[in-house]
Amino acid sequence: MPATSAVATAPSGQTASQSDIGDRAGRLGVEIADVAGLIADLSRISQQQAAQAQATQDAATSMNAAAAQLSQTMGTSRQAAADVRAVLDRSAAAISGTVKRTTATLGAMADGAMSIQTTLDSVSGSLKNVEAASTAIAQIARQTKLLALNASVEAARAGDAGRGFAIIANAVKGLADQIHAFSAQTTSNLGHLSKALGTLRTQAQNNSQSAEQTIADSSAAAEATTTLEALVGSVDRLVTDIDAMARPVEQSISGFATMQHELSALAEGVTAGRGHLAMAEKRTQSILSISEDFMLFLVESGFQTVDAPYIALARAKAAEISTLFADAIATGKIGMADLFDERYQPIKGTDPGQVMTRFTAFTDQVLPALQEPVLDFDARITFCAAVDRNGYLPTHNAIYSQPQGSDAVWNAANCRNRRIFDDRTGLSAGQSTKPFLLQTYRRDMGGGKFALMKDCSAPIGVNGRHWGGLRIAFKV
Repeated sequence: MPATSAVATAPSGQTASQSDIGDRAGRLGVEIADVAGLIADLSRISQQQAAQAQATQDAATSMNAAAAQLSQTMGTSRQAAADVRAVLDRSAAAISGTVKRTTATLGAMADGAMSIQTTLDSVSGSLKNVEAASTAIAQIARQTKLLALNASVEAARAGDAGRGFAIIANAVKGLADQIHAFSAQTTSNLGHLSKALGTLRTQAQNNSQSAEQTIADSSAAAEATTTLEALVGSVDRLVTDIDAMARPVEQSISGFATMQHELSALAEGVTAGRGHLAMAEKRTQSILSISEDFMLFLVESGFQTVDAPYIALARAKAAEISTLFADAIATGKIGMADLFDERYQPIKGTDPGQVMTRFTAFTDQVLPALQEPVLDFDARITFCAAVDRNGYLPTHNAIYSQPQGSDAVWNAANCRNRRIFDDRTGLSAGQSTKPFLLQTYRRDMGGGKFALMKDCSAPIGVNGRHWGGLRIAFKV
């Protein structure tokens, strides 16, 4: 019979006021669970805020350190630029003076080289005139020698009468020979001199070209000096820019120091708030436990509540599983050590992680026949599953035992078998040895949404040893 019809009126033998007490206790437990969930959420948010505040404070500290390092670096760069500017000032002045003096000296050298070339050109002209005169003298000497020869022939013909003329002719011939010899020597000397002058002219031309090239290079050096002076101006502007940049950096350092102080105060406040929330969460969990114990007290005292059918169902099914496990051990279907195995072996490639034990295959065989029919007891029941002492749920309802895929979010909702649920509700259900435990909790539905649920569990024992508990979860 559905649970809703079982609690429509006060049970037989129970007054309306007694039923009302049970209902109010149940509603009180729900409210306490809701408050406990809210405080737990606030506590998690507070922890996140504390971590964020600490991260922000660390970032501010790093930024402040970076700004201080930048300020120091800028100061060093500013000093280095100032030193470079001073060196460039001195270098530019020295280079400029040297280039000017060198240019003037090279100009004078070029003018001298050009003057030497002009003089050599003039000497070359005079030398050509001397060569022409020497050639004419040689011609005259040849003609004189020929004339003397003719005179000697005529004197010989004249005999004694021409003897005096022959003497003169011989003298003229001797003079002509001397002039001819002198003319030949002069021609040879003029040749050597002309060759030497040609060499000097070539050297003078080369010197003149070199001087002109040097003057051009000096002009380039002068342009380089101008460029160097421009560089000095650029360095000067750089120093000015660094000074301008340093001021905001120094202001930032001051601002960061203030921000660090404020963040420190904020972090201290968040930490203090987190401490109070942690204490409040602990207190609400204690109140929730008291509420659960009070519900147990009411039921054991004969008070009926709206949850009584679920409590009875959980206790009955837990007893059936205890008997089933004991019979399986007695018939050798599974050993005691295997049934209580706690060496959970991870299943490779599962997300969320699933695990296996030596009893998982056994529970997969025997538990579905007991657990699945419970889902038809009432439409509000969402699942029925047994867990061991550590919250390990080996065999879930078929709807929650799908093969895992690549989507971890989908897996978390649809592949809930072979997983360890070690939250407060799961562990309490597996570890409680009380006749029953009725817990109220908020179920995370995703997207920041929660649904209030009740979890009714009863202990499962095997041959006097506590194995775990059967959980029946239903909507509030």
